[in-house]
Amino acid sequence: MQQVVSRDVVVGLKQGLHARPADMLAREARKWQSRIELVSMSQRVDGKSILEVLTLAAEEGTRLVVEVTGPDATEALAAIVRLFDGNFHENDETAVNTAGRTTTP
Repeated sequence: MQQVVSRDVVVGLKQGLHARPADMLAREARKWQSRIELVSMSQRVDGKSILEVLTLAAEEGTRLVVEVTGPDATEALAAIVRLFDGNFHENDETAVNTAGRTTTP
């Protein structure tokens, strides 16, 4: 029997679910056997496809449902939710200020 799990998430990124986090999400999703889908109010997309994830045009504050179906659904859902909860590691990056010096946020 296929396990089905889901969880609501909120896009917390100031620039929304743009190319870099969409790529991170798709890469993480492809690690799992389960089918991973993101559902917005009007759209359902394959979480393993960066292009489909980008079509959501999910801005900051957008609520999505992550639905996972398969043998490793619980673990896959936890991994995807961690990305959203951690804002896709956005604050981990090193920033460069206008003088060209590297700073940390």
